[in-house]
Amino acid sequence: MTLETMTVEKLENGVHVVTINNPPANTLNLGIQNDLLKIIENVKNDASIRVLVFKSAHPKIFIAGADLGQMSNTDGPIDYAEGAKQLQDVFNALEQLPIPTIAAINGHALGGGCEFALACDFRIMGGGTIGLTEASLGLLPAAGGTQRLPRLIGGAKARELMFFSKRLNAAEAQAIGLVTKAVEPAALDEEVYQFANTLGQGAIKAIGLIKECIVAVDSTLEEGLKVEREAFARTFLTGEPEEGMKAFFEKRAPNFSQQLTT
Repeated sequence: MTLETMTVEKLENGVHVVTINNPPANTLNLGIQNDLLKIIENVKNDASIRVLVFKSAHPKIFIAGADLGQMSNTDGPIDYAEGAKQLQDVFNALEQLPIPTIAAINGHALGGGCEFALACDFRIMGGGTIGLTEASLGLLPAAGGTQRLPRLIGGAKARELMFFSKRLNAAEAQAIGLVTKAVEPAALDEEVYQFANTLGQGAIKAIGLIKECIVAVDSTLEEGLKVEREAFARTFLTGEPEEGMKAFFEKRAPNFSQQLTT
C-alpha cells in the first residue's frame, strides 16, 4: 500500500498507528482523502488490524481543515455540494469501519480537522484546540459536523460551539464530552497506546457489531448530510465566504455586517 500523506506503524495486539504528514498544515486535500480511503480498504481486507490510531506529524496541528485557497478559487464554477459529499463519504466510511478508531489530538483540530475526529470512535487530546469554526468564515461544517456534533454533545451545546465558532482546549472539550479524555501533551502517545492496546485485546468482532448498531440508530444521518451539503453550497451565494476567506488571508477580523450581496 503506497501512501502519499500518511505512514503506518504496526504495534502489538493489532494496533496500527497512522501518522498524518501533509505539510505545511495537514489540510484535508485530495491526498489525505485518497490515503484514508486506501487505509479503510486495507482494514477491510486485513483481519490482523484490530485498532486504528490517527496522529499528526505536525507539532501543533492535528488536521487544519479544508484548503481555503482551493475553496476560494474563482477561476471557474465549483460544485460545492458535490465536493462536500465527497468528504462526507470518506468520513462515513471511516465511521463505519468494523474496528475501533482513535484520534490522538496533539494540536489544533478545527473545522474539517474536528469533523475528522468526530468520525472516529474516540478522541484523546493533549494540546491545541478543537472546534467547528466555519461560521467565522461565513461557512458551515459540511463534512458531517452539523450532524455528528449534536449527536455527540446535544443540540444546545452544539449550537453554541458552531454559532460562536468556539475553540476549546482539551479540558474544556472533555468537560462537555467532545473528547473522550484530556491528557498532558507530553503523555499523549503513552495514554493513547495504552488505551488502544486495551481495545486491541478486546472482542473486536463484537465491538464491530456494536458499532454497526450504534450507527444504525442514526437512521436519518443521510438525509441530514444531504441537507448539510446543500446548505454548504448555498453559503457561497451569500457573499460571506468571500469576506471570511479574504479576511483570513489578510489576517484581520471579518466584517460580515457589511452588505456583501447585490
